[in-house]
Amino acid sequence: MPRAAILRAPHTPLEVTDITLPAPAPHQVRIRLTTAGVCHSDLSLTNGTMRLPTPAVLGHEGAGTVTEVGEAVTAFVPGDEVVLNWAPSCGVCHACSLGEIWLCADALTGAARLHARTTADGTDLHPGLNVGAFAEETVVDASCVLPAPPGIPLADAALLGCAVLTGYGAVHHSARVREGETVVVHGVGGVGLAALQAARIAGASQIIAVDVSPAKEELARRAGATDYLIASDTTAREVRKLTGGHGADVAVECVGRAATIRTAWESTRRGGRTTVVGIGGKDQQVTFHALEIFHWGRTLTGCVYGNSDPARDLPVLAEHVRAGRLDLASMVTERITLDGIPAAFANMLAGKGGRAMVVF
Repeated sequence: MPRAAILRAPHTPLEVTDITLPAPAPHQVRIRLTTAGVCHSDLSLTNGTMRLPTPAVLGHEGAGTVTEVGEAVTAFVPGDEVVLNWAPSCGVCHACSLGEIWLCADALTGAARLHARTTADGTDLHPGLNVGAFAEETVVDASCVLPAPPGIPLADAALLGCAVLTGYGAVHHSARVREGETVVVHGVGGVGLAALQAARIAGASQIIAVDVSPAKEELARRAGATDYLIASDTTAREVRKLTGGHGADVAVECVGRAATIRTAWESTRRGGRTTVVGIGGKDQQVTFHALEIFHWGRTLTGCVYGNSDPARDLPVLAEHVRAGRLDLASMVTERITLDGIPAAFANMLAGKGGRAMVVF
């Protein structure tokens, strides 16, 4: 029986236990996981910030090998190496009809289905964000599966399914950073590290990283940061000082806190652009007064999954990896087992490290 990390209810400890998976339905695929990234969205499910059906197998950033396919699946065969896509688009809702598939109204409907059962007591389990990647094996809809790009180690490819698509997309699709612009990235976790690399790839002339931890400076600079600031009440002022008194052209917020969103907005120049990637709770209220909105002419934009189309963007990201422009392995600061996920969550809350990767 495969082992999995399950959440019985928000605000309860994560439990590692054996699960029983059903055989793949006609349009489903069974996958043996190689790696799974520990993302802040998983933490948001445990603390109730994001609400999806529980009990659930958590984990949504994963890569592995197909072991079995349903009778209607033709795109994959056993032995294929794949990356999980936790937010598949339906192709027919209003957002999809506009080409905005990252806003698909039905992207997370799969999270409500019966996914597996605990072996010990038969508890029904849902797939946390559609795919249940915190498990040695999973069964997912074929729409949640993407071919792993050739030439990229499967041990690192999981990052392409969430952190990199989100961080790269925030820079290239949402903020649309242009060559020569200045960029400030608030929050140097997995997504922030991807955003820093994406800003470098876009040709940003100055890339400022901001985080609460001094220990992350080396990580940030390896990812492309030209400057590093410790987050404080004076961060916006310090960013303006580093950018000739104007502020950055673009800010990318990867934290999801009201104070950080406000600081990111204030750290941009007049007419600057702020993209918010971090997922915050309903209690995180950001306020502005009408005069400053008029005077500064800044843009504040939400960003879901990097405004990405995984099928379109994964080959582009893979080419950056193969060309040496995008370094996946450098984003991983610890490799752990399923039992190490709670400690990885604690490190995340404490602002330590980049991406933790579960290795099976």
